[in-house]
Amino acid sequence: MTTDHTLVPIGAKRSAPVVFGAGAAIGVLGGMIGLGGAEFRLPLLIGLFGFAALSAVILNKAMSLVVVLVALPARFAAVPAAEVAARWPVAVNLLAGSLLGAWAGASWAVRMRSATLYKVLAGLMVLMAAALVVTHTTTLDTLALPLWAQIPAGVAAGFGIGVAAIMGVAGGELLIPTIVLLFGEDIKTAGSLSLLVSLPTMLVAFARYSCDGSFAVLGANLRFTAIMAAGSVFGAILGGLLLGVFPDTVLIPALAVILLVSSVKLARHD
Repeated sequence: MTTDHTLVPIGAKRSAPVVFGAGAAIGVLGGMIGLGGAEFRLPLLIGLFGFAALSAVILNKAMSLVVVLVALPARFAAVPAAEVAARWPVAVNLLAGSLLGAWAGASWAVRMRSATLYKVLAGLMVLMAAALVVTHTTTLDTLALPLWAQIPAGVAAGFGIGVAAIMGVAGGELLIPTIVLLFGEDIKTAGSLSLLVSLPTMLVAFARYSCDGSFAVLGANLRFTAIMAAGSVFGAILGGLLLGVFPDTVLIPALAVILLVSSVKLARHD
């Protein structure tokens, strides 16, 4: 791990209500668009709670893992488990790339200088903003690729998404449109499949982070992480209940602007 990554648990000094409230607010934002909100949580961990880039990524990934574990069984009410299981080739195809990408992304993250990592995270947030707008404002049609092209395309896309998960996000913003475009699944099924792919992908990244001292930030901030994760889950459920209250024509551009503003602040972070 590079020496300029600090793991000092600054965020742990915040009071529990503030931490829970911040997690809940981010969860609501994500829940209203069917995501976990990790892309909004990352700049908050850095800007409000004072964590260094790598520490924020690891904490964000831990909270994303909790949200995914809660969201996956909840989605079985909309998309039966048997229906999702029948699409296992799609998940396997993407996992063939995403597991390698997650390991590679985590390896690069722990070796990057903090200044470089901030800029990489800023660039990925711009990508997330673009994916958010495209996914929610356009109609995605399958590319109808032949099988010989579909499989390597799925592996390549999975690898890129695994690397992008360096932000600590579950990757649904990128996985869902990929599953729709490459494999022709509907949005609901794609959402469930994305969670199935995200879970092992995040676990692989955790395994890589555990190989050196960077993983220590999670143990040092376990209470902080648990409280914010609880707030995120609560907020995501509340946000799901608010789904449709705000029209996408207003909500999606507003959230995209939040991501873009956050990316500028991360790029300028000292």
